[in-house]
Amino acid sequence: MTRRNLLSDPAVNSKKKLPGYYLDGHGLYLQVTKTGARSWIFRYTKDKKTREMGLGSVDAFSLAHARERARVCRQQLADGWDPIDVRNKERDDRAAAKAQTESQNKTFEQCAEECLKANAPNWKNAKHGDQWINTLKKYAIPKFGTRPINSLAKQHIVDALAPIWTTKAETATRVFQRVRTVFNFAAAKDYCVGRDSEFWEQVKLALGSNERARKVEHHSSCPHRFVGSLLQAVDEGTSADQVKLALRFIVLTASRSGEVRGATWNEVSEDFKDWVVPSERMKAERSHHVPLSAAAQETLKQAKETFPPESPTSLIFPSLRGKVLSDMVFTQMLRRMNVPFTVHGFRASFRTWGDEATDYPHEMLEFALAHVVGDGTVRAYARGSMVERRRQLMDDWATHVASSRKLHFDSTKMK
Repeated sequence: MTRRNLLSDPAVNSKKKLPGYYLDGHGLYLQVTKTGARSWIFRYTKDKKTREMGLGSVDAFSLAHARERARVCRQQLADGWDPIDVRNKERDDRAAAKAQTESQNKTFEQCAEECLKANAPNWKNAKHGDQWINTLKKYAIPKFGTRPINSLAKQHIVDALAPIWTTKAETATRVFQRVRTVFNFAAAKDYCVGRDSEFWEQVKLALGSNERARKVEHHSSCPHRFVGSLLQAVDEGTSADQVKLALRFIVLTASRSGEVRGATWNEVSEDFKDWVVPSERMKAERSHHVPLSAAAQETLKQAKETFPPESPTSLIFPSLRGKVLSDMVFTQMLRRMNVPFTVHGFRASFRTWGDEATDYPHEMLEFALAHVVGDGTVRAYARGSMVERRRQLMDDWATHVASSRKLHFDSTKMK
C-alpha cells in the first residue's frame, strides 16, 4: 500500500531536521537545505522521466496546502498533462494577459516617447527629435497625454487643437500630423486600434479650415523693395552685434536661419568668397555651396573681428555664452520693430525679387535656396561656371538690398 500522510505539522516545523528529503506520501516531499530553508517538492514520473516540481516554501504553504497542491498535480498527471508544463503555460498566459493589459493602457505620452526613441536613427540631429516631441508636450500631452491612447476619441484631439488651429495654423497642422504619427505607431505596436483616414478627415472637419490662416503665415515675408531699409533699421537698433550680423548674413545669402546660426569658420574659404554648408546641416542632406557677395564677405570679416574664433570649428555668430544663437532672438527682434515678418520669410523675399526683377532661370533661383531640383540640374549648377553665375546672382541681390537701404523705413507700410 502506498504510504501517505507520513509528516505532521510539528515535524514539518521542527528546526532539528537534518538536510535532505522527507516523504509525506504520493510524491510529496519536504526538502530541507543545508542552510535550514524548507520547501515542498513534488516528485513524479512522466514519459519514463522523473521530474521534481517545487510547490513553494513551508513559510508560504502549510502541510495541508502542500498536500492539496500535490493532489492537483496528481490529477493533471491522471489527465495526461505534465504538471510543470501546465504551470509554465499558466505563467506564460498570465504574463501575456498582463502585457496585453499594460499595452492597452499605454498612455498617449508613453506612446509618443516610445515613437520618438524608435525613430531616433531617422532624425537629422537630436534637435529635430526634440522639436518633434516638444510640440506634442506643449499642445497635445497637457490635454490628453495621461489618457490611454486606445481610449482617445476625436473630441480629445479637437479640443487640444482648436485654440491654435487658426491663430497658429502652421504649428497646429504640425501637431495634428505628429499626433497622427503617434497613433499609427501605437496601432503598429498593438497598443490601440488603428484610426482610418476617415477618422482624421472628421477631426479636420470638426476643426474647420485653416488654409487661409496658413497662407498668411506662409507669406509673412518682407517685400523685397523694403529688405534693405529693414536691415538698416536693424543696424540702427539695440540688438546685439552678433544678432545684427547674423541676420544680415541670412538675408544676403538667402539661407535658412539654422544654417547660419550653426555656421563655423572651417566652412568658409580663406578668401571669404565661398561658404560650403555640410550635408549634415542641410535640410535636403546635401552639401550646399554658397558663393558670397562682397557684402556677405564684409559681414564675415566684421564677425571675425568682433568675435575672434578660438579654433577653425568656432561658431561665426556665437551667442554671448558662446553657443548657437536661438532662432527666437530674430523673432523677438522683428516683433520689437513692429513688423509681421519672419526670418525665414527673407528667403521668399529673395525668390520674389528673382522672379520679378531679374532674368535668372527658375532652376538657378531654386538652387540658390538649396531647394531640391533634378539631379542633372544639381550637377550643372555645382560646376565651376555655374558657381560663377550664381555668384553674380548673389552680387545682384546684395546690390538690390543695398539700394533699398535708402528707402525710409516705415513698419506700418510693411504690414
